[in-house]
Amino acid sequence: MLTKSPRAFVDDVDSFAVEALLQGRAGDPFALLGPHDTPHGRVVRAFLPGAEAVEVIARGDGKMLGQLAPVKGGLFSGPVSSSRPYVLRIHWPDALQETEDPYAFGPILGDVDLHLFSEGSHWQLAERFGSAVMSIEGVSGVRFAVWAPNAQRVSVVGDFNRWDGRRHPLRLRHSAGVWELFVPRLGAGERYKYEIVGVNGDVLPLKADPLARATERPPATASIVPQPFTFRWSDSDWLESRAARQRPDAPVSIYELHAASWLRPAHDKTGILDWSALAEKLVPYLGDLGFTHVELMPIMEHPFGGSWGYQPLSQFAPSARFGEPHEFAHFVDACHRAGIGVILDWVPAHFPTDAYGLARFDGTALYEHADPREGYHHDWNTYIFNLGRREVAGFLIASALYWLETFHIDGLRVDAVASMLYRDYSRPADEWVPNQFGGRENLESIAFLRRLNTIIAERMPGAIMIAEESTAWPGVSAPVSEGGLGFNYKWNMGWMHDTLEYLHHVPIHRKWHHNSLTFGLLYAFSEKFILPLSHDEVVHGKGSLYGKIPGDDWQKLATLRAYFAFMWTHPGKKLLFMGGEIGQPREWSHDGEIDWDLLNDPRHSGLQRLIGDLNRLYVREASLHRADADPSGFSWIAGDDAENSVYAFERKASGAESLIAVFNMTPVPRPRYRIGASRAGRWHELVNTDAELYGGSNLGNAGAVHTHPIASHGREHSLELTLPPLAALIFKPED
Repeated sequence: MLTKSPRAFVDDVDSFAVEALLQGRAGDPFALLGPHDTPHGRVVRAFLPGAEAVEVIARGDGKMLGQLAPVKGGLFSGPVSSSRPYVLRIHWPDALQETEDPYAFGPILGDVDLHLFSEGSHWQLAERFGSAVMSIEGVSGVRFAVWAPNAQRVSVVGDFNRWDGRRHPLRLRHSAGVWELFVPRLGAGERYKYEIVGVNGDVLPLKADPLARATERPPATASIVPQPFTFRWSDSDWLESRAARQRPDAPVSIYELHAASWLRPAHDKTGILDWSALAEKLVPYLGDLGFTHVELMPIMEHPFGGSWGYQPLSQFAPSARFGEPHEFAHFVDACHRAGIGVILDWVPAHFPTDAYGLARFDGTALYEHADPREGYHHDWNTYIFNLGRREVAGFLIASALYWLETFHIDGLRVDAVASMLYRDYSRPADEWVPNQFGGRENLESIAFLRRLNTIIAERMPGAIMIAEESTAWPGVSAPVSEGGLGFNYKWNMGWMHDTLEYLHHVPIHRKWHHNSLTFGLLYAFSEKFILPLSHDEVVHGKGSLYGKIPGDDWQKLATLRAYFAFMWTHPGKKLLFMGGEIGQPREWSHDGEIDWDLLNDPRHSGLQRLIGDLNRLYVREASLHRADADPSGFSWIAGDDAENSVYAFERKASGAESLIAVFNMTPVPRPRYRIGASRAGRWHELVNTDAELYGGSNLGNAGAVHTHPIASHGREHSLELTLPPLAALIFKPED
């Protein structure tokens, strides 16, 4: 029996706590709201601005347990006759709503979750933090959890509460600085953000969820409560063979893709193909051209399409531009069923400064360094992740694992590794802070990369990690146990720059730059390399690959054919950015698409056919891939004929026939050109890039040549060849 009147229960509410709630400064809403046992009985308090009346009824049978009286500004309070689970019946001016009370539920995250998060070792962050549909005590709803240790108050806002930050303030778990709340009767698809009162009492711009697994389509910026991920995979055969397909002795040929501008919908040249359409159109295209992998420029959600994804703000959400997360999984599954691996570009170095994102998330430099000499990239107008903070490092490692584990991704190419390794990267002398030993090395980033690669190797054997690292940092692809960074592969940026610089010269001057093509072999086996012809080389005024080459259209395409043959026979895995395979003259634009009409020209379609043949040759001939990272797999035959701009080398592998590749990098045919051969007999001409089917002049060696017992280039036998202009020849001995 109640010993006090309902009005007395109203008067018992602390006036200071009420004012803090009304002003949006309540740091501990559970101390005021929800059910509370008092010396006079149980009382329930609810904050529902705009409500006209509130009743408390029993969950299940609907028995009336009490009626709440208005206190002030939308706060209701009153006694209830039972401690049974209850439902609030809310009388709005235009509706009647029944829902469980969010403040009647206990803590959501367990102590282990909080401990692992604080230690930077929680690898299921996407499942335990952010938003997720779940049931508690038989009640369906959505739980929210977000890290904001320096905030005075955090609320979740959305359409469900009219974006009113007073309505759903979260509970602070002090040990980890994590705020959490379960909101009953919400479901997947709800839009939401966080309203945060910062350390100085200022209400910050609404923040998207750092752990969001789904987002609105840009330019909208809200996070979305995701559907439970229940995709049914059919790629078990691929996963079982993946490790063997990605080893250093395997053929790896990668097609780099900007998903939005590869192909536009036929009816809408400003539109974007979704993941289903890409699976339908891109996968067979890659199969026809013989690529073993596709590498997607970052598809983590990013605010500005012109950043190509390299300024992401949602490290756990596939971009809504292309569809739902399960549709992305369908795309990956389709690639795997076609025997194509999927690599994602991933950006742990920096993030954009957009006010709704990670920047000054709780009013302080939380994810970034506070000192701009450590925490700000002038080149990209971005903030630098503070990798020395355990929670930040753990957040990023959990992101990497999320893509690999949830979406069956086969590898990550880590962007901008050089900027992570050096504290003075792209900085004047007075704008960087030395490490504790006075050096320029970023010790925190080095430790992070080693830990990242170690954990992925342990948890995801067979997946590969690739570094975009443009300096001579030693041991990028060496094991951590040997003092390396632990990556599986490194982009060979030096090879890319040297060889493209060589192509830029008119053929008559190439003899003065002969070593631009040979220099890469001095260090070709110091790392496990990927030879990249990436997007960075065909944008921002650099022109297309075709556009870098002097001469008329014939010379440009002939040079490209020879160059691609040089790349595909050179030690190292291969990467080609989209459009290069058809010799697109126009520089890449993310607002357009590949110039597919070029394929009506047999010279451009011939180049595309050559890429397919080179890929198939690369996969088929073990000597071209088995010793990619072993100096025993390569030897020069003629590397010093600068006067004629001719190169010849042999590719070898244990248990496989050797291949000879010869290159004439001038438009002058070279008849009766002699090179040494490793064995006597007939050598079959596997590839002639001057063949008519590739768009060439059809000059060559009639498909095969016989050796002569004439010593040349340190070999007892030799071949007398006709070298077509601006062309490459690849030979294999016949049994």
